[in-house]
Amino acid sequence: MTDKAPKTLVKSGARLSGNGSLRSLFNFLRERRWLLVALLVGAILFFIPPPEGLSEEGKRALIMTLMAVILFVTEPVPLPSVALMIIVGQVLFLGRATADVAESLMSDSVLFIMGSLMLAVAIVKQKLDKRLAYLIVSMTGPKTLNIAVGIALISGLMASVIGEHTVAAMMLPVALTLITLAKEDGKSIRGVAAILLLSISYGCSIAGIGTPSGGARNVIMIGYWREFFYDPLSPESGRYLISYFRWVMYAYPIFLIQLPFLTFVLFRVFKPEKSDLSRAVVKLREQIAAEGPMRSRDWVAISVFVFTLIGWIGFSQNIGLGVVALTGAIAFLVMGLTRWEDMNTGVNWGVVLLYAAAISLGVEMKDSGAAEWVASSLLAFLSPIGVDSGPPLWLTIAGLTTLVTNTMSNGAAVAVLGPITLDMAASAGESPIRLGFITAISSSFAYFTVVATPACMIVYSSGYLKTRDFLRVGYRMAIISLFFLMIAAMFYWPLIGL
Repeated sequence: MTDKAPKTLVKSGARLSGNGSLRSLFNFLRERRWLLVALLVGAILFFIPPPEGLSEEGKRALIMTLMAVILFVTEPVPLPSVALMIIVGQVLFLGRATADVAESLMSDSVLFIMGSLMLAVAIVKQKLDKRLAYLIVSMTGPKTLNIAVGIALISGLMASVIGEHTVAAMMLPVALTLITLAKEDGKSIRGVAAILLLSISYGCSIAGIGTPSGGARNVIMIGYWREFFYDPLSPESGRYLISYFRWVMYAYPIFLIQLPFLTFVLFRVFKPEKSDLSRAVVKLREQIAAEGPMRSRDWVAISVFVFTLIGWIGFSQNIGLGVVALTGAIAFLVMGLTRWEDMNTGVNWGVVLLYAAAISLGVEMKDSGAAEWVASSLLAFLSPIGVDSGPPLWLTIAGLTTLVTNTMSNGAAVAVLGPITLDMAASAGESPIRLGFITAISSSFAYFTVVATPACMIVYSSGYLKTRDFLRVGYRMAIISLFFLMIAAMFYWPLIGL
């Protein structure tokens, strides 16, 4: 009896240990199932001969892109690890030299993304949210409608030059300050909260198209124009010259005309519990008075930002958007307005790596001929139904980009689709500038899901919103945005020379 008992316990423990190992393996495989799907899809396609017109090199680039898209959408592993897979895959799977891959990773687009993220950390650290909130309500008055319009407008104006993630991070405390001060006796004000918070996220999204410095998607498209066709920022480009102001002329009116419709949709979907926030404004004024006047470092921070903006407008054509952004970040560090420790911990360096790898893979799609093959195949498919050129093609590209950008970041969407749509322009005899603008602008129509844009994720983190709130507003805004984009492409752009 005594000899058998320990043996029984040992066997039982072994079975439990075995069951635990099997359970751990099962959980691991379940969590990584989409990674296995991507690998399986890649393996199957690898052993299939390339279709007519597509080289073996192009087939491999297309396989890598398809696998990357699956991993971007499903996120079975951290996205920065997908970027590392792309880098390693270009060397081992595509046979690229390590030095060539490394060179393709560091473009002006990537420098801009790096610099803008550093600026975001530096600006948020200044804690000017209450003063900005009071500035907004001082201009708009205490009416809820006017405040919502003011928040959307201010968010949009700032997001059009410094990127939506920066602005959303700055404006979230502004909205939360007003929401907190507006609460009375524990009564719910979810309608007011939803309107103010979504005014931030959607205001940022529709405004990011306004200038080249408004988002990664814009500088990625400029990089593709330069890489694939010509340098759109140099005088040698002739009629395709795209300066900072030229971009503003094409895109900014599309942002401005959407603003009133955004507010209209928000007030139709959500019914605000209060039409006036006067009590919240009084409380805010008291808190501002208690903090005293602005400090000298606050004015210095504002000056650095203004000079960075001037640099983007006046010097980016010569030295690039990225160098200007990095110069602004350096100024914040040198003047002691922020510490490197704050930058190092606050910047998501994985995002920089992700954009760099996605852009590098997009260039590979172009150089290998894969993008041209996909573009030609899509045109051949669309031709029988009459959407292979003109406005039907424009709307198809805008709709496709809208769907894709709601499953991954807008920068990644442009990185993946840009080479394809630009090659479609070349094959269909369309202007690559027009189709490039349509792709870049429609990538901002990421309204449907929480994960569609950093701005949506930031305002969702407040706890006042539900995931279905984005869809309720999103599909309405997508229809409005697509309509005005088509109007601009058909009537406004030709008037100004496109």
